[in-house]
Amino acid sequence: MLLRVRVTLPDRPGTLGQVARTLGVSGADIVQVVVLERLGGRAVDDFTVVWPGAARVERLLAGLAAIPGVKVDGVWRAIGAPTTTGQDAELLAQVAANPTDGVATLVDAVPGLLAADWAVAAVVPLDWASRTGGAGEATVGHASWRTPEPPRLPEVTPLRARSMTTADGDHYAVAPFGRAGLVLVVARDRSEPLAAAAFHSTEVDRLAQLVRASAVILGDRLDLVGAPPVTSVT
Repeated sequence: MLLRVRVTLPDRPGTLGQVARTLGVSGADIVQVVVLERLGGRAVDDFTVVWPGAARVERLLAGLAAIPGVKVDGVWRAIGAPTTTGQDAELLAQVAANPTDGVATLVDAVPGLLAADWAVAAVVPLDWASRTGGAGEATVGHASWRTPEPPRLPEVTPLRARSMTTADGDHYAVAPFGRAGLVLVVARDRSEPLAAAAFHSTEVDRLAQLVRASAVILGDRLDLVGAPPVTSVT
């Protein structure tokens, strides 16, 4: 199976090589490394690896923990292929080519891009900011494959791009479209024995950019998401 391994490590020569060797000795075949952050002498790296299904992940975690200064932020199952250059542009091209299904195309593709479990386009009441006692429950305009029924949605208001983690340990990233009370919610569910990492700020930025670009492409079509179907009267 495909795993995502997020590691915080000292940003100095040799440490990345130690992590890579440990992954290999543990049985992982590295297919991609993405640097999420380099700051203050520390780095945050995402490794996408092919992991033998019968092997115990505890062996991998123990090996990484033995490297001085290395901290494992999360290990979770990745859905889809590793991220490649140009995927975001290709997705936006698909949205533009078929705007009628543009929101559905975006929602269905985002979990694979962000190594998440599921995503929904949620709709909140347009007057959420003036409501007393909360914004009210969001409704679902479109849900991706693997979305639980009913979806476990976090409180998405106020509408701004951000990440959040619930008391149950589920991780979310949200990004508003800027109209129609529409917001994209992406989730990494808590699952034992693996534990996913929270969405990094670079992942939230990437999601927000995709949502903003899609909003420009789709325009008034966003007003139709989650609207009741029109019934013809004869």
